[in-house]
Amino acid sequence: MLICGVDEAGRGPLAGPVVAAAAVFDEGFQHPDIKDSKAMSAKQRNALFEYIQKTARSWSIVAVGPRRIEELNILQATKLAMKLAVERVQADLVLIDGNQPISCRLPQRTVVGGDRLHVQISAASILAKVWRDRLMEALGERYPGYGFEKHSGYPTPSHKKAILELGPCRVHRKTFAGVAGISKPSENSDSALHTPIAV
Repeated sequence: MLICGVDEAGRGPLAGPVVAAAAVFDEGFQHPDIKDSKAMSAKQRNALFEYIQKTARSWSIVAVGPRRIEELNILQATKLAMKLAVERVQADLVLIDGNQPISCRLPQRTVVGGDRLHVQISAASILAKVWRDRLMEALGERYPGYGFEKHSGYPTPSHKKAILELGPCRVHRKTFAGVAGISKPSENSDSALHTPIAV
């Protein structure tokens, strides 16, 4: 039986996409170093990111951007990203980290703490987090001053301070507390820019 693990990264940030990944390995695959991405260093995650892509039978990564998050709400945007990630791999059973089922043609099980219990979900968590962290580093260069390369869009004190001083940019989630109701000091100063995230 081919098992697909699914996990997400980026539900809590004030900026950037929510990212879901799916990973499928050959039956019986195990690896002692593939575990919950949050319990690993960035160096470990980056090394395993490349390994998983080479070793997995199939894998996928899907990002749902800020405008769709605002339209759907973060839970539904996360479930959409997971659904699209699953549709891009072949498997017999889907294991989803957490307690929220998704719209899926395959049999599925939700597993609370699944990123600590199943190598497929652990691998998906690594794929999603590393890909998103790399994207946020790139967005830190595109939108300087917010520190995306340091906090990946999460609501750190420095990030919230930057939003107050600079106003939100195009990749902020404008319906989220901490962003909603705050405008740019120079109205529409970045209106000619567009987000590289698919929305």
